[in-house]
Amino acid sequence: MPRTIRLFSLLISVSLTFVLAACRTPAPGTEKGEGPEVSLRHFDTAPAQAEGIRLAIFYPSTGSLNAMRTLREKGLFSPDKLEVVGVFHEAERTEYDRSIAMVEDGGLDWIRFHRLSGELNRDNLFGNHGLSGEFRDIFEKSDGIIFFGGADIPPYLYGEETSLLTGIRTPYRHFLELSFVFHLLGGLQDEDFVPFLASAPEFPVLGICLGEQTLNVGTGGTMVQDVASEIYGARSQEDVIALGKERWHTNPHARLFPEKKLFSYNLHPIRFLPESLFIQELGFSPQDTPFIMSAHHQAAEKLGRGLFPIATSLDGKIVEAIAHKDFPHVLGIQFHPEFPVLWDPEARFMMTPEDTSEFSAFSILQDNPPSMEFHRKLWAWFAARLEGSRVSRR
Repeated sequence: MPRTIRLFSLLISVSLTFVLAACRTPAPGTEKGEGPEVSLRHFDTAPAQAEGIRLAIFYPSTGSLNAMRTLREKGLFSPDKLEVVGVFHEAERTEYDRSIAMVEDGGLDWIRFHRLSGELNRDNLFGNHGLSGEFRDIFEKSDGIIFFGGADIPPYLYGEETSLLTGIRTPYRHFLELSFVFHLLGGLQDEDFVPFLASAPEFPVLGICLGEQTLNVGTGGTMVQDVASEIYGARSQEDVIALGKERWHTNPHARLFPEKKLFSYNLHPIRFLPESLFIQELGFSPQDTPFIMSAHHQAAEKLGRGLFPIATSLDGKIVEAIAHKDFPHVLGIQFHPEFPVLWDPEARFMMTPEDTSEFSAFSILQDNPPSMEFHRKLWAWFAARLEGSRVSRR
């Protein structure tokens, strides 16, 4: 073969190699798995208005995504067209590659992602900074927001020393979520700051467990760093057991006997306060005490700017839900209505080492009215607020 032909063939081969490699390489801001590429910068190209409801969620872990999928499948959270966008910071210590794989492998094309980058630190969260414009874009392109549960907020972010019982695991997650809450609602940290919801007061925001705590600290509130020791004076798990189940916010037996694989959480009743939206909008009475799923060891203490309590534990010592005096569709709840186990009658557990039979969380809700009705109405309320937001913002 003449030398020129050999060189020409080599050039073609090299060119094809580069083309094929380019085809296999995900574009910036995307991840490639078994299914179609998943964009990690959805709000960059998303239209200002989605075809249906667009819900932004913070902390899109596999657990959070599975909860959204379960709520949708059970008909508890099923707008005709729902787009969920998981928002997170690239510096968070969470394996979001597992979430991306879950979406790809499960064909969950109604779930998207938006990854943020940029400097956030303890000194720049509560005011304008380099991500403020991107925060506004996410807000303006969404019909509502959920902040999910998780680990403890660093106490230095609400001006306290850190208890030996407080666990700081992923500070960048808290930096992002606290700063976003401040941008949404404003706070005591800078009372001249004009929050996003000043221009859209009907915008719905739901904070679940840590999410309620984030609403509180983001607006300038503080935290009880350990409920059992600070509120009830307990110094051991045995002391917590002696308090009685209505005062357990996790299951102390599960921590004493991990080898037994006991139910980690607790179901206990709560009490509505008179000004509660649970009474005024959902139709419950002050005498109703529904059971809820509890999985926390911290709680709101001093409440942030604009917040007020709307539900407590039966003894009145723990804030179980908060609302906002200026923004009527902001709700924080210190419990978990999203856990898939609540909606699965086949999921059965033991609570203590002495139990002789298993129970289901589903049956506890059913057998203690209006517990099941409360959970269903709570999700129906939030879905209706999202639809109202979608319509008004169009």
